[in-house]
Amino acid sequence: MSTTPLLRLSGITKHFGPLTANDDISLTLHQGEMLALLGENGAGKTTLMSILFGHYVADSGSVEVLGLPLPPGSPRAALKAGVGMVHQHFTLAGNMTVLENIMLGTEPLWGFRRNSARALAKLDSFMERFRLHVNPHALVRGLSVGERQRVEILKVLYRDARILILDEPTAVLTPQESDHLFATLRELVNQGLSVIFITHKLREVMAASDRCVVLRHGRVVLETATGMTSAEDLAKAMVGANIPQATRTPHPPGDEVLFLDGVRASAPDRGANLEELRLSVRAHEILGIAGVSGNGQTLLADLLSGLVAPTGGNVVLRGQTVSRLTPATMIRSGVGRVPDDRTGTGLVADMTVMENLSTEIYRLPGFSKRGMLNFKALASRAAQLMDVFDIRCAGLGAPVRKLSGGNMQKLILARVLSQGPHLILANQPTWGLDVGATAAVHQHLLDAARRGAGVVLISEDLDELFQLSDRIQVMYQGRLSAPEDTATVDRARLGLMMSGQTFDHRGAA
Repeated sequence: MSTTPLLRLSGITKHFGPLTANDDISLTLHQGEMLALLGENGAGKTTLMSILFGHYVADSGSVEVLGLPLPPGSPRAALKAGVGMVHQHFTLAGNMTVLENIMLGTEPLWGFRRNSARALAKLDSFMERFRLHVNPHALVRGLSVGERQRVEILKVLYRDARILILDEPTAVLTPQESDHLFATLRELVNQGLSVIFITHKLREVMAASDRCVVLRHGRVVLETATGMTSAEDLAKAMVGANIPQATRTPHPPGDEVLFLDGVRASAPDRGANLEELRLSVRAHEILGIAGVSGNGQTLLADLLSGLVAPTGGNVVLRGQTVSRLTPATMIRSGVGRVPDDRTGTGLVADMTVMENLSTEIYRLPGFSKRGMLNFKALASRAAQLMDVFDIRCAGLGAPVRKLSGGNMQKLILARVLSQGPHLILANQPTWGLDVGATAAVHQHLLDAARRGAGVVLISEDLDELFQLSDRIQVMYQGRLSAPEDTATVDRARLGLMMSGQTFDHRGAA
């Protein structure tokens, strides 16, 4: 690693109205270094990287690459200086080939012909040099998630980047794909590239990074060599306090609360169709559903929420076959729903905190009479839930859209768990949450299972599934593997099943 900084950010400050997103931040990046950038939701990480890449203009401060100032607000200037960014959500054209995506924007708009042969030769050299192999003539829409990420990295390298920024790079990857990604990044770093990656996964930070920078409330609160710190110290720096670790304690399972018997379902816009699903959940149990995005998890969640009806098979809740699935019947049957899209389907963003906490109970006795709402009772209940679930906001009348992601998720959990559900669907419950909010969500789910609820936990994070689940099933192309005990299942084999290798479709035991 060079001792001369390749990149220097000095005194970066950025305000959005009264909010200070970045407050006098300075950091350096050296050639051949992998730097992890951490912080709670809203700590200023993405804003800082967006300033570096030219998407935002800082109110004050400067950015230098190799000692030369980088013009603010110009992604083109950033690319020319050798700064490349891979966003969490890929920006590839699915109807174009790998080579066409990589060439896009690198040749004059009014050129008479593209020099595809030269571009292919350059691409081949990068793939061979950095072991990033993908078929250059394949359409992007037919690639796996891991292959698409390789294309995004190749796109940056093709533009001769010296600095690579990755935002949550493993959010949608299997464990094997994550391992391959970091092995590739290490190869890039060994050959002189410099990498900044944003992540919430502390295990990745400890395994892959050379140095860590932690932001809290827009300021740098810790900068350290990775070998000189621990995951616990990083987590404490992120939130400013020790975070109690949620731990699962085995509990004898109770009566069956959910049984899917040969269930089939289809919806064109929700990924893979569901094929002959067999699934059983008992009281006091958390059943984890592992899988890479797009393999039918969304459709399964919608089915258990009553948004989609099965085209075959039976859905049995507490021994009773449900003949007509709707959101209302599922709520009446004691199903609590924690959806993956907090603002789209979980909450009404322009309604207040009190209104959102009341959407599923306002018709119950004590809260309405002859069509008239008892606002005093609703407000009293909402205030109590805010206190119990530590929902931090401006008050009961605050619009939900002004809450942080973590507080939105606690609001949903408060609404769901306060009704004492027999079955809880938790679909990606900690997506995008920092370590503090994640720990709170985990503890609420474990407490609900301890009190007697059955929980279906759908997650793409194997760490989360192993921490919370009693049993795990893998979903691949709309099918479920047989359930396996979390204490004895092999993690590497689960990862292979998630990618379709060694997938064993036997249904629920």
